[in-house]
Amino acid sequence: MLYTVSAVQILVTVDALDELEKRGKTGREGVGRYIAQLQDQEDGSFAGDEWGETDTRFLFGAFNALSLLRLLSYIDVTKAVSYVHACANFDGGYGVSPGAESHAGQVFVCVGALAIAGRLDLVDKDRLGSWLSERQLNNGGLNGRPEKLEDVCYSWWVMSSLAMIGKLDWIDKEKLSYFILQCQDPELGGIADRPGDAVDVFHTVFGIAGLSLIGYPGLKPVDPVYCMPLAVVDKALD
Repeated sequence: MLYTVSAVQILVTVDALDELEKRGKTGREGVGRYIAQLQDQEDGSFAGDEWGETDTRFLFGAFNALSLLRLLSYIDVTKAVSYVHACANFDGGYGVSPGAESHAGQVFVCVGALAIAGRLDLVDKDRLGSWLSERQLNNGGLNGRPEKLEDVCYSWWVMSSLAMIGKLDWIDKEKLSYFILQCQDPELGGIADRPGDAVDVFHTVFGIAGLSLIGYPGLKPVDPVYCMPLAVVDKALD
């Protein structure tokens, strides 16, 4: 599932989705059918592959790719939305499955899926916004759940979720941008999880995306749902 979603996003980003029809083995409909058959027809959840592990990440991945392919009709959106809603916790957050601990990464995928489905009305925005804003530590960085260390990747998971529910101003953006920039290697240019650690592509992507969300100068706007350039997403969904 996850590789398939990334492939679709890349093709959309470089404006080459039509290559699925020209050179792909099954075309976009084949991709849509593959994703659709991973949905559990009883509870609406999604598995990541043939081995059957379910996780709200996979549900969001399905919504993400199928919406970009304009094939959301291939799945039972209503059941999937009900499954996401069942993953909501008393603190306003969401977990990997019903009853699982709230985690910022899972908040992003659950809120993102609801945004794609047009069901953000199901989110307790104030309660979730409070939980997300509590992820900011004194050094400006964000963590994914209580009592954990800060990590640049949560600059995306937390901030994108806040953006989707209209609560971006609930975080100290200046302190966050300072933290992210402190994680940049002055020689290699990449960004690490926290200052002094080795840089990698994963944290570089989410560090830049987080900076874009808070309006850092010189960066193009990023879509908080798809983590792709806003102009690209607007064109794909137009």
